[in-house]
Amino acid sequence: MKVAVYLRVSRIEQTTDNQLPALQVYARSRGYEIIQVYRESESAWRDGHQAELSRLMRDARRGRFQIVLCWALDRLSRLGATAILDLVNTFRRYNVRVISLQESWTEAPGELGEVLFAIAGWTARMESQRRSERTKAGLARLKAKGKKLGRPPGAVDKKKRQKRVARIHAQYFTPDGVW
Repeated sequence: MKVAVYLRVSRIEQTTDNQLPALQVYARSRGYEIIQVYRESESAWRDGHQAELSRLMRDARRGRFQIVLCWALDRLSRLGATAILDLVNTFRRYNVRVISLQESWTEAPGELGEVLFAIAGWTARMESQRRSERTKAGLARLKAKGKKLGRPPGAVDKKKRQKRVARIHAQYFTPDGVW
C-alpha cells in the first residue's frame, strides 16, 4: 500500500527529524511503501500557511497514495474538531485513510472513529489556546514591568501581507473551489 508521510513542527528552529524515523519503522512493519514525505517547518499561521498540507491534499485527490501517516493528529491541524473532521472526511472522499502513530485508534474501523477524531481535534485546539493564553500572560507581565514590546519604532515588514481569509482559501481550495 502506498503511503504519504506528513510531518509538521510549529517553529522554524524545531525539526521534523524526531517524527520521521518512527513513522518509517511503522510503515515498514506494516509493509507500506512511503512514496512521499511532506514537511512543514513553520507555524500554520505564518506565511505559506501549511503549503505542504495543500500539496498533500492535491496529491491525495490525484490518487498517489492510499494512506496519510502522521505523528499525531494535531500535526494536521490545531483548529479544532471541525477542521480535523473536514480534513479526514476530505481524505476519505479521495479514498485515503489518515493514520496517526500517537492515536492508534485511527486504524480501527467503524463509526466510533469520527467521534474520536472530533475529540482529538478539540484537544489540539484547546492546547493551542492554552499556549496562546500563557504567551499573552507573559507579555502582559513584561509590559507591567515597563518592558517595551514589539518592533522598534519605524520598523516595517519586508514582505507584503495578505489578508488571512484569502490565504486560507488559497491554501485549501483549488480555483474551482474544491480541496
